[in-house]
Amino acid sequence: MIFITGAAGFIGSNFAHYLAQKGFEDVVILDKLTYAGDMDNLYDLKFPVKGVDIADEYRLSELFSQYKPKYIFHFAAESHVDNSIKDVNPFLYTNVVGTVNLLNLSVKYGVEKFHHISTDEVYGALNYDDPPFTEETAYDPQNPYSASKASSDHFVTAFHNTYELPVVITNCSNNYGPRQHREKLIPKTITNILQGKKIPVYGRGQNIRDWIYVEDHCKGILDVFYGGKIGEKYNIGGECEVKNIDLVKTIIKVMGASENLIEYVDDRPGHDLRYAIDNAKIRSDLNFYPEHTLEEGLKKTIAWYNYDRI
Repeated sequence: MIFITGAAGFIGSNFAHYLAQKGFEDVVILDKLTYAGDMDNLYDLKFPVKGVDIADEYRLSELFSQYKPKYIFHFAAESHVDNSIKDVNPFLYTNVVGTVNLLNLSVKYGVEKFHHISTDEVYGALNYDDPPFTEETAYDPQNPYSASKASSDHFVTAFHNTYELPVVITNCSNNYGPRQHREKLIPKTITNILQGKKIPVYGRGQNIRDWIYVEDHCKGILDVFYGGKIGEKYNIGGECEVKNIDLVKTIIKVMGASENLIEYVDDRPGHDLRYAIDNAKIRSDLNFYPEHTLEEGLKKTIAWYNYDRI
């Protein structure tokens, strides 16, 4: 039995569909179904969906007792940096307390593998000429969201070291693709173009992100599930560093829109300059590499965010 937490959200729902395509059957989806979780993301899936806040230890314990999962893919997280700056508490409860609840119950019920999905933001920020993040990069979170994810990573490692819980951690670069909430940069850009609205860009758009198409990330997660070493961490990157402004202009070009839609807005606090993932370990150990170019992934994403979804 497999639990996928946060599977009504963006990456989790794509991973649930990916497992279904691969023939997995004994899967239960756990999700709080907040604004970022959408039951439409689970359309056509036959997996049971259980509404649960992972910070609710009692309800979570009931589900563990009922299903006795052997494998857990932990996606559930509050993930929007701007929201974490406005109010850190939901990030503390879900990303830290919720993760610890899952870990405690995993020890109690003998979970055979706990796969924690994290982010490259735990490593902090890079300057333009710094080498990409590796699995050995020291954690240096720069905002409340990344601090909460860094804390959850440390708890996962601590439970492996203290209780011998079989864990793996993957830290991914920025995902994009179908089913992403419209608050994020790429879907906001696409939907604003479709609606003829201005496209807000922080500062002058010089911040750099390493982008990975969500299906490639899902493949990397499953590769680590099958071949990753217990207690290890794997960075999953898209090998695709792009300035925010260049990304927006690429979307505009692909969609045949005008750059006049771009509107520069005040930069946000704690806006990290650059993220970049070094894929060397997962390439050498598991032969993983991203299969989609940025333009290929964007075309698929744009096709999904059609007029019926705005």
